[in-house]
Amino acid sequence: MTRILMIGANGRIARLAADLLLAETDAELVLFLRKPERLRNQGSGRVELVAGDASDTAALAEAMRGCDLVYSGLGPDNSIEHVQSIIAAMGRAEVRRLIYVSALGVHDEVPGAFGRWNQSMVGIYMDDHKKAVRLLEASDLDYTILRLAWLTDYDEVDYETTAKGEPFRGTEVSRKSVADLVLRLVTDPDLMSRASVGVDKPGTDGDRPAFY
Repeated sequence: MTRILMIGANGRIARLAADLLLAETDAELVLFLRKPERLRNQGSGRVELVAGDASDTAALAEAMRGCDLVYSGLGPDNSIEHVQSIIAAMGRAEVRRLIYVSALGVHDEVPGAFGRWNQSMVGIYMDDHKKAVRLLEASDLDYTILRLAWLTDYDEVDYETTAKGEPFRGTEVSRKSVADLVLRLVTDPDLMSRASVGVDKPGTDGDRPAFY
């Protein structure tokens, strides 16, 4: 039975992915977040709630013990500190497989007007995100970095992926689509191993997402 630590478990993608994993697999989930009372309604004997801060390496390592895989869906703040803590904790706990949600643009892969718009919207965080990704790529972890288009709450699973070195396609993607990709990565441990993957909805090319 696979045991998964989900860091930032109150995030909307994490919640959707947790529901899918409980429904479609026999995985056990360790949900790591600052305020576990937010998920008290998580009704499954396969779920453990752990209170903690991702910058606390000792707490992370303890939560990881016995896990096969780590999912990190933290927000944009303190990304370098969090990645350093995750890498160190995974080393202590002897866990190698990581699914890491990052930012669109960390490889300067977004072309044209959309790339300029994206930079204008998230540029304040971009240098830190780039440094965090470089730390992961220099590690010995079996990582998959997900670079997500702008997120929607549409009730659909419709996405495509691009590899590092390829121009990013599309401007948006649903959170439900990303959760589906997380499920695929969990059930196929070799899928997109040590890869940085762009994720978008086909046919959404443009200067910016349609909802802006």
